[in-house]
Amino acid sequence: MHRLLRTFTALTAVAVLGLAAGCSSGSEPDGEKKKDEGTPAVRPEAARSAQHRFWVDPQSEAARQVRQWQQEGRTQDAEALRRIAEQPMAVWPAGDDPAPDIAKATAGAADEGRTAVLVAYNIPHRDCGQHSAGGAQDAAYYRQWLGAFADAIGNSKALVVLEPDAIPHIVDGCTPAQYHEERYELLSEAIERLKRQPNVKVYLDAGNPGWINDARKLTLPLKRAGIERADGFSLNVSNFQSDSTTSAYGRTLAATVGGKHFVMDTSRNGKGPLAGDRQDAWCNPPGRGLGTPPTDRTGDPLLDAYLWIKRPGDSDGPCRGGPAAGQWWPDYALGLVRNAKA
Repeated sequence: MHRLLRTFTALTAVAVLGLAAGCSSGSEPDGEKKKDEGTPAVRPEAARSAQHRFWVDPQSEAARQVRQWQQEGRTQDAEALRRIAEQPMAVWPAGDDPAPDIAKATAGAADEGRTAVLVAYNIPHRDCGQHSAGGAQDAAYYRQWLGAFADAIGNSKALVVLEPDAIPHIVDGCTPAQYHEERYELLSEAIERLKRQPNVKVYLDAGNPGWINDARKLTLPLKRAGIERADGFSLNVSNFQSDSTTSAYGRTLAATVGGKHFVMDTSRNGKGPLAGDRQDAWCNPPGRGLGTPPTDRTGDPLLDAYLWIKRPGDSDGPCRGGPAAGQWWPDYALGLVRNAKA
């Protein structure tokens, strides 16, 4: 996902993270997922004491990595990684057929009386051709995909973060002007379609304060995209801005869009953003740490939840020795744990 980076410096994963050699290169192949044995990666007592209403995926990449490392005797690393595995993280459904991923998440959430956190990320002309480029091939395909997304939720409880970056890319000019009207229309339709589901909350993405410095530049674009019919907006998705900076930004923006509430991504902001050139700060930056654990008990009447929308340990893209965008990178995940917010 685009975070103002045009170029990047390639470093090895070991140099970036300062981890010892010999670390596992990733999770087990799909054919071995059912062979996991030993101590559960997500402990029942952790779920019972959770300070949130969100679903924890017992088969997340982090949870499977915990089990693999237990089997390999890497008990210290496995125990450390529980700090990720035992937290709820957003599900990013596939761009071809979102239904299986959503069905799994909503069924698991329903069994536990919790809410699934989902991300709709498939808008045409996504990410301006950069690390997460792609998305639906055209508007018609997107409407079909979004409809399948909503249908798969059904009557389940779900919180949907709608199209990270889509509005900020209009504001910063990265998305070509000829696509703006179509994007506004698709986002507005998506909000309307998702809100037909009786137990869905929708938060339209609004970037982060390190990207669009003046929150008021987002006001009209959000309104044109139908923010009035959404439950609010999301901030800091896949970024590293601090809680205080992001919440202040959110309050400023909320005042310009009818007092709408917001949620923020705190998955990797425990150390704040990488110092220096912000154009080089968003893609697998070294030294970052886990932020505030997910919770809907924020103490702020406008802030509905701290969420882990970007799944900690998923790469931002092939920079600084990382794998492709969205691919699991266990060494980076361990780095986030070791640098976690106290």
